[in-house]
Order: sequence, then structure tokens, then C-alpha cells
Amino acid sequence: MDSAAPYLTNRADDTAAGQVLGLVTGLVDAADWLYDHWYLLALAIAACWAVGELVVRRLAAKASAERMALELVSNRHFDPSLEEIFRRGVQLARASTAMPWWAPRRAKAVQIRLRADGSAPLRYRIEGPAGGERLLSITPFGPDVTVNRARSIVYEPRTHTVRAEFILRGKLTSPLREVPLTPDPLQPLVDAVADLRAELGDLAEIRLDIQRAPKWALRARRLQLMSAARRSERRESQRSARWLRQDASGIEDSLGWQLQQLLSDKPGPGSGRRLVMPPVPRRVEPAEALGKLAEDDHLVRVQLLVMCASNTEGRAQARLAQLQAAFDVFGGRSRWAMRGLRLGPWRVGADHWPTRRGFERRWNLGHCQPPRANWVRLEELCGLLKPPTVHCRLPVLAGDLPTFEFGDPELLLQGIYRGPDGRERMVATYAEETLFEVGVGKAGGGKTERALAQAIGWAHAGGGLIFVDPHRDSWPRATTFLAHEALMPRIALIDLNGLGPNPRVSSWNPLGMHHGQTAHEVVEAIADAYASALAWDDATAPRALTILTAALTVLVAVNEAACQAGRPEDQATIFHVRSLITDAKFRKAALATVAGRLDEETRSWWQAVFPTLPPDAFAVVLNPIARLAATPVTRAFLGQPAGVYNVRAAMDSKMIVWVCPGGNGPTDRLLTALLARDLLRAARSRRDTPEDKRVPFRPYFDELITLTGAAPETIASMFEDLRKYRCHLHGMTQLLARLPSAVRLSLVQNASTLATTAGSKSAIAPITAEWGDTPSPDRVATMERFEHFVSMTVHGRRIGPIQLRGPHLNYVFAAQARPKDVPALEQAAQANAQALPLNQLTDRAAEQLGRVAAFLAEHSPAGATAVDLSKEKEFG
Repeated sequence: MDSAAPYLTNRADDTAAGQVLGLVTGLVDAADWLYDHWYLLALAIAACWAVGELVVRRLAAKASAERMALELVSNRHFDPSLEEIFRRGVQLARASTAMPWWAPRRAKAVQIRLRADGSAPLRYRIEGPAGGERLLSITPFGPDVTVNRARSIVYEPRTHTVRAEFILRGKLTSPLREVPLTPDPLQPLVDAVADLRAELGDLAEIRLDIQRAPKWALRARRLQLMSAARRSERRESQRSARWLRQDASGIEDSLGWQLQQLLSDKPGPGSGRRLVMPPVPRRVEPAEALGKLAEDDHLVRVQLLVMCASNTEGRAQARLAQLQAAFDVFGGRSRWAMRGLRLGPWRVGADHWPTRRGFERRWNLGHCQPPRANWVRLEELCGLLKPPTVHCRLPVLAGDLPTFEFGDPELLLQGIYRGPDGRERMVATYAEETLFEVGVGKAGGGKTERALAQAIGWAHAGGGLIFVDPHRDSWPRATTFLAHEALMPRIALIDLNGLGPNPRVSSWNPLGMHHGQTAHEVVEAIADAYASALAWDDATAPRALTILTAALTVLVAVNEAACQAGRPEDQATIFHVRSLITDAKFRKAALATVAGRLDEETRSWWQAVFPTLPPDAFAVVLNPIARLAATPVTRAFLGQPAGVYNVRAAMDSKMIVWVCPGGNGPTDRLLTALLARDLLRAARSRRDTPEDKRVPFRPYFDELITLTGAAPETIASMFEDLRKYRCHLHGMTQLLARLPSAVRLSLVQNASTLATTAGSKSAIAPITAEWGDTPSPDRVATMERFEHFVSMTVHGRRIGPIQLRGPHLNYVFAAQARPKDVPALEQAAQANAQALPLNQLTDRAAEQLGRVAAFLAEHSPAGATAVDLSKEKEFG
């Protein structure tokens, strides 16, 4: 037994050794087989990778199908702080993880989409997991940003499309440049798409995907950076030591060193070779080596994709180059650069194999697979984490401000806009939204020319208007472009300047009832006009107002009786107020004729109060009428019984009426007040017509200072009330400060369009103050002639103020100029207004008192002879 034990032990050892040898041999054989059949291993690995990638893609596509989209729209006062923007970035990073547990990492991202397609300067959208909608819907930006649920975007195919992916180049640990918030960091991107033309199919879209940094990837990157920093430090130390030894050897081998040693009398430690101590590698500081990757907080990975398209060759490539230049603004020691290779004139990138298919998959599904270098902190992205702010200068696109088309009744010409690309186009506002318009500026600045261009365009489109110009200069300026056969039947000229040796004048009876007016409205309109022009009120002139109102009431009743009797040529005029007050016989006949038409209070006043009034009480009422009668043109215009002028009929029949008062003296102011009050009365009388049946009508008031001096309250009421009756006012003035406060406040408050030319800073300041002093008065004051700053209302929101060049008639309507047809237009305009020679109308006005007296004598209880007169036509 003792002799067998060693034998068994040796046999067991041999068996174990054989097993180990067999195992090693088997491994060697397996390795040799794998070496000979490596392709099988590669195929197996590839198959596993393909199956895994297929599963991941299916899961990612399923997760991406549940994404939501929000559109953020900022107003013109949006001015966020850095803290608010940073908080928004934290929300985006947090929302990127609101996905199911099984969702792959590439689907866990939030996407910022900046899109320009012609519908807006730059649309700002947020897309992300459906679970993060509640978090993303509430922004730290407050009420200045509106968050709307966005619908999916349907892409229309374009002929030419270019794609690009941007990666961070430069030092990995260095941040991007800190871009200030003023001006807006988005401004370079907005400028890059400012010349986009939707009609050419231009499209530009930027997508920034934000993904929270995975911990394991961050640790691996830090280990890599620290190892690289240590290797770099060791190499630097070795290089320094090598140079130190070379320097020491060079010194000891030099002739000077050897002579110094021979001449030295003190051999000692310094007589031998120097001992060179190599430098010790310094300690690598993590904060210095890792840079922006040193801290975990607010560190994200980003993916930046860009696509540009167009139906015109070359425009998409040029747009991509503009966007690439825009991203250079964010560059510092780290910068955005296009991913790909440059081979001479060719670039191999996202538009080419093999990366194009992956780009399109990420683009279509919203997957985020950023390059290894795209690590950023939220602070670096602040410029892209918010919509455009108040400091961003946005271009005006065709979708924001429509292009004017001649003859389109829905558009009103506003001016000529010069785009960022230098192209000019005539822009307009929608007529139904342009309720009131105000133009301010110095004399000769172009405000009247702009109003004339707008009025002429509106007339050619079939619209009705009345242009009131106290100086008459606008009429000869406009006739060249209105002298069209289609317009001539609609144009009427009311010229009260009395020019020429035998002037022709139209006629108007403010008291006339042949147009079907309401009696009390006519009385109220004339009394209010007198009160406005003469500064009467219930405190300063109560008796004058009472006398005038009572007299007008009687005369209007007389005219009602004359019209009902079929004798409108026997109507009284405003000049018969004097006869009614001073001629007892005339007064007795008038009161007897209309006794049944007057209310008890009026009859009682004439019977009991009027006889007690002293004679000097009537002077304040009669003096203004005497001044009107003393002017031949005014007497002829107002002295006709059946006047032709009927502004209500002009409104309803789309007439083009030019009214030119004779001047701005006391008498002219009273006449202007009568015309203005009649316009207000006529517009308010449209209440008898359903709102959808009221024809739009546009009064243009040139020289508001002159007009409001005669009727301030009337003009103010127009800017407050006429919108309801589809009468839309346009007013021009040199100085807002010269207007009465009631007019100025109503005018600015209700203006849909506010425009100013150059002028003094004090005159412009009230307008720029309405715009928040952007632009400043200094800038507006230095504009060239015919330049305007204009704010407009389009689709319910304010556009501008933007700078426009005023439309010059010779330029914008050159094709409509008909200088040879101007004499025909002049004749047609006077014929439509039934203008007659001044002397003929003057004689008729002088005979009117006798006609009215004869009518009263015939219809009074005492009886009288009949009078047969002809009836004139009215225009309308």
C-alpha cells in the first residue's frame, strides 16, 4: 500500500496536466479555426448588431409616434432675463425624459424647431414626449409668450433640397461664445432667412435636439479626458527634461565653461559635471482638464440639423451658406461646423451616402443621435431656448403685409417696402381692417401724396370716397389718374373757390327735405354745426341756440310741406332764418302754414317767448348768416331750394366726391362745420340699412388743423362713431399738438394705421410715443422726403412701425395716367354735381324769398296763388 501511493499521485498529476494541455490545445485550435473562419464571427456579430438595431429602431419609432408639438408666439414686448431662459432650458431637459421605460435613448429628446416658409419670419416650435406636454405648456416667460398646441406640418416636395448636420469643433471642453441678449441672439438666423421668397418654394428649417447626458457616457468621457490630460502633461515634462539636459550639456561642453574650470583655483563640487534634475509632472486639475464637463448639473447633449429647400436652383445652397455664417456668431474656442469631408470643390456630408439615410431617419422621426463632441451646458444655448424677443428685428413678409394689387377692392395701398434683399414691393392693408387712418408730418413730406395714391387706388377698385381739401391742390393732382371713362360717371366736384371769370358752382340746401331726411336730425345737425364753429354752448349762448333751433324747426317744417306738395323748388334755405325772425308777415305766414306740424312746446315758444325778446338778441344768430350771404359763392351754393349735394346718396352709390371749401376764414369755417356735421348725420342715418348691406365709404380729410378748427367735436365724433356705419376716416395733419384735445385723443386711440413723415422732434414725439419710442424721434426726424414710418393692423395684430417709401403717383400709377382726358373729367365732374354758372345761381338765390313767400301765402289759412316751378335733379 505504501509503495502504491506515490504511483497514484504521479498518475493524478499527469491526468491534470493532460487536461490542462488539452484545454489549451482546444483553445488554440478554436482560435486557429476562428482565425481561418473570421468571417463567420463577423457575420454573427453583425447579425446580433442588426437584430439589436432593428429592435431599437422599432421601439424608438413607436415612442416617437406619441410625441406632441407646441408653438410659442412672443409679442413685441417680450424681453426675458437670463434666469428665465435658463429655467426654460431646465424644463426642456427634464421633459426629454418623460418617456416610457422601454423607450431607447435616441427617442428621449426635446426638439426646438425654427422654421421659415414665408408664413412668418421664424416660427418657433417645441416638440417632445407627450408626457412632457404639461411641463412644457407652462413657461417661465409669463404672458408675453403664448403657447399653442401645434398641428403637424405637411411638407410639400421641392425641386432642390440640401441638408447639413452641425457638430462642435475646437476644444471639446471649451464653451461656445457667450452671446448677449441685446441684440437678440436669434437675429443672425432671422437675417439669414429674411430674403426668403415663398412664391419660389423657399424653405429653411433648423432643428436643435436636446438630450440629457447619460451618466456612463459622461464618466467615460471624463476618464478619457483626464487620461489624455495626464499623457499630455507627461509628454510635456519629458520634453522639458530633454531640453533641460540638452541645455546643460551644451553649457558644459562650451569653450567658456572649460576655460572657467582651468582658471579656477577652487576645485570642489562645482568642478565636476552638473547634476540635472528633470522637472516633475505637475498635478492635473480636474476642473482645468474637464472644463465644461467637470460638473454634472445642466449638461446636455445636442444634435443640430438643418435643411433648406427651394424650387429654384442655387437658392437652397445659398440659404444653407447664410445659416452657416449665422451660426458662426456663437463660435469661440468651440464653434459650430458642418459635419463631413471637403474634397476640393465637393463636400461629402449629410446629402450624400452613407450619412443621408441616417439623417433623413432622424429628421423624420425626431430621433436624437448626437456626435460624441456635442456636449454643451444650458447656459451656452440660452440664445436658442426662447422665441424672438423685443430686441429682434423681424422682416415683413408677404404673409404679414399683403402686396398691393391694382383694382383689388379688399386692399388699401400703404407704401413701398424695401426688403432685406433690396427688392421693393407695394404693400397694403385689408380695407375691412383699416377703420381709421392718421398721417402726420411736415408740409411737403408726402402725407397728402400718400393719401391721394390710396384714394385713387380705392376709386379704381370701385370704392366710394369724399376728399375734403381746403386748399384744392389735390384735385388737379388727382385728375390725371382719375380721367377714365369708367370713373367719370361717379365723380363729382364741389368747388367753392370761385376760380375763373365765370365759375361754376354746385348747390346744397342744408334745410332741404327733398332727399327724405329726418326733420329733427337736420335741425340738430345745423344747430350743432353753428355751435361748434361759433363756440356756442348752453352756458355761453343759451338764448342764441334756442332762437336758432326754433327758427330751423319752422323752416324745416315749411320744407316738408313744400316737398309733400310736390314743390321742392319752393323750399326755404338757411338765409330765410333772417326773414323768419325779422319779417313779421313772413313769420306769420310760415307759422300758420306749419302750425299742425309743430309740437305744442315750439308753438308756445313762438307765441309767448319770442315776442318778449329784445331786438339785439337776434344779432348773434343773424350775423353769421349775413356773412354767408355776403360771399357770392357761398350764397349761390347754399341759396338753392333743391340742392344737388347729398352725401348720403354718395355713400350708397359709391360716388367719388371732391369737396374744396374756399378758405379758412370765419365764414369758411362755418361752411366747413355745416358740411362736416352733415357728413356725420348722413353716416348715422345708415342705421336704417342692415349692417351687411352698408356700402363702405372713405372720407379723406386733408389739413385736419383747418377742418377741426371749425368742427372739433364733430370730427372727434366721426373718429369715434363712424366705424359702426362702415365709414372709415383718413386724416392728415402737420401737427398733432395743434388739434383740439378731443380730436387728438379720439384720433390716436382709434387709429388702425398711424403714419408719420419727417419733421421736428417735438412734432413727431407724440407719434413715436405711441410706438414706445421705437423708432426714436431722432431717427424719424432725419428721414428723407416721402419716407414714412407706419404702423398698421393686419389680421387683428399690429405690424410695424416699419419704414415705407411713400407712393408717388407718377411712379405707382403711371399706367393709369390720362392727361389728355382731364378736360373731359372736369366737365363730367361738374355735370355730375350739376354745377351752374355763378351768376345764374346768385339770381335764383335772390328770387327764392319771393317763391317761399308765395308758397306760404298759397298754403296758409288765408290762401294764396299757386306757383309753378321746375324740379332739379340731385346727384347721388
